[in-house]
Amino acid sequence: MVDGLRAVRYDVALALQQLALADAKMGALIERVGPFALRVKSSHSPFEALLEAILYQQLHASAARAILGRLMALFDDLHPRPEQLLAAPEEALRAAGLSQGKLLALRDLATKTLDGTVPSLALIRRLPDEEIIERLSRVRGIGTWTAEMLLIFRLGRPDVFPMTDYGIRKGYLLTFGKTKAGKPITADMLPKPEEMLRRAARWKPWRSVASWYLWRACDVLDK
Repeated sequence: MVDGLRAVRYDVALALQQLALADAKMGALIERVGPFALRVKSSHSPFEALLEAILYQQLHASAARAILGRLMALFDDLHPRPEQLLAAPEEALRAAGLSQGKLLALRDLATKTLDGTVPSLALIRRLPDEEIIERLSRVRGIGTWTAEMLLIFRLGRPDVFPMTDYGIRKGYLLTFGKTKAGKPITADMLPKPEEMLRRAARWKPWRSVASWYLWRACDVLDK
């Protein structure tokens, strides 16, 4: 494990083999991109992971990192516990750089962590994907996409397909569509969810792996 990141626990070799057999074009993309290099950060609790997700929403990464650093400085350079966040003065949290919307979202996250809506790390590892998405989506500021990112990049779940993600839709178009590399891509060119879902049915139970390759397609094919 390096910098808190570890390899996924599912069988990547089997996933790549089955994806290539199920979908020749996906197999060609895998060949073009090369080895699967996803690493997951699973040491954070769901509360800590979602706290960071909320902070990073609609902000440049450097600005979000700065706010996170100032927030953690209020709690001895650690992620606050839910009860600490709820007890912290609003003025101190706003001074750290939190907007009113993010402050309300973080306090709702803390409240729903304490009441059990947001599961503990030990529990979330045992829950099915659909229940995790449903429970996390009850938190202010957390939607399906954010829950899906947690499933893929924090929990290392193998069969998640974030079909609303722009990178996934663009990667799908570049891989399976008729657009030419380097041609500007407009919103009306992006594939519809139902089209993507039909093809993605071939990729089960490895849709997270296929998704990673679609993200990489945006770098490899759009040149």
